[in-house]
Amino acid sequence: MKFKLSAINCTAAISLALAVCAEAQNYVVYVSNERSGDVSVIDGATDAVVATFKVGKRPRGVHATPDGQRVFVTLSGSPRMAPGVDENRAPADKSADGLGVIDPVAHKLIDRWHVGSDPEQFAISKDGRFAIIANEDDSTASIVDLGSGQSHGKIKVSEEPEGVGVNPRNGEVYVTCEEKGEVFAIDPDAQRVIAKIDTGGRPRSVAFLPDGSRAYVACENGGYIAVIDARSHKSLSKIQLPTGSLPMGTAVSEDGKELYVSTGRGNTVAVIDTKKVEAQRSPLLSARGEGAGEESIVAMIPVGNRAWGIALDPSGSKLYTANGASNDVSVVDLKSRKELRRIKVGDGPWGIATVSK
Repeated sequence: MKFKLSAINCTAAISLALAVCAEAQNYVVYVSNERSGDVSVIDGATDAVVATFKVGKRPRGVHATPDGQRVFVTLSGSPRMAPGVDENRAPADKSADGLGVIDPVAHKLIDRWHVGSDPEQFAISKDGRFAIIANEDDSTASIVDLGSGQSHGKIKVSEEPEGVGVNPRNGEVYVTCEEKGEVFAIDPDAQRVIAKIDTGGRPRSVAFLPDGSRAYVACENGGYIAVIDARSHKSLSKIQLPTGSLPMGTAVSEDGKELYVSTGRGNTVAVIDTKKVEAQRSPLLSARGEGAGEESIVAMIPVGNRAWGIALDPSGSKLYTANGASNDVSVVDLKSRKELRRIKVGDGPWGIATVSK
C-alpha cells in the first residue's frame, strides 16, 4: 500500500510539474521593428515567428495589459536621427504619432490613438488602467486611459524623455530624460512631479525591485547603472559596466535577486547581483556617487548586435533581447548564462514584451 501511495504521489507530482511547465511556455513575444514599421510575434514554446503585421511608422515601446487582452505599441512620425542632430532634419509626420492598439488573438492593429508628440517608451499603471507615455519631442509624459483612449493628463518633464517605469509597490512613475541626465518621479494620481533625480549619463530606461525599494537606471553615455532609493528618490551609487557597454534596456527577476541590462553596441547582456550591489555600497561611496564595484556583475552574456529592448519570459528562465542592428532577437538561458539562438524578425527591432496566452 505504501508503494501504491508513493506511486500515486509521484504521478501527481509529475503531472503538476508538466502542467506548470506547459503554462510557463504558453506565451508569445511581441517585437516592435522600428525601421520596417511592423510587429513580429514569436511563439514562446517553439521560438518561431508566427506572425508579422504592419502597425505604422517607427514602432518602439510595446507592452500588454496585465490580463493580456490588449497589446499596445507607440508609433512616431518623427524621422530617425542621431542624438542631438537637428540639421537637415526631415519634417515630422504628426498624423502618424499615436498609441497603436493590437488584438493579440487576431494579430492585427485594430486602432490608433493620438496620445502625444513623438511617443517613445511607455509603461502601464499599477492598476492596469492607464498608459504613461514619454513624448520625446515635447518634454512631457502623457497619461492615457486604456479603456477609452482618452487623455487623462500631461506632466511636464525635461528634454528627450524616453524610459518609463512604474514602482510595483506604490504606483509612482519614473521617467528618464536623456538630454540633461535626469529622472522625474511622478505621482500619476495627482499628476505632478514629486522629485527630480540627477543621474547624468543619458538615462535610457528604468526598472524597479519587486518591493519598490530600489530603481535601476541604465545610463548609456556613462556606461553605468544608477542605483536610486525609490522611497526617498535619492541617488545611492553607480554600477560601472565593462568598457564598451552602452546600457539600454533593464529588467529585474521576479525574486529581485538579479538585474539584467542590455548594453546596446556592447552586444551583451549584463547580469547583476542586486544583493552584492547593496553589500558593496558604502556611505562613502554613496556620498561620492561612486560605483558599487564590478564584483556585483556576475555575467556578461554575448547576444546580437545593438541589443536594446529586453524582456523575461513568464517563468523567469529565459530572456529575450531586441537586436536593432542584426535584425534578430536573442534567446538567452539564464541558468547556463548562454545565448540559445537568434530569431530573425523585421528591420530594426527595438522594443520587446512577453505576454501570457
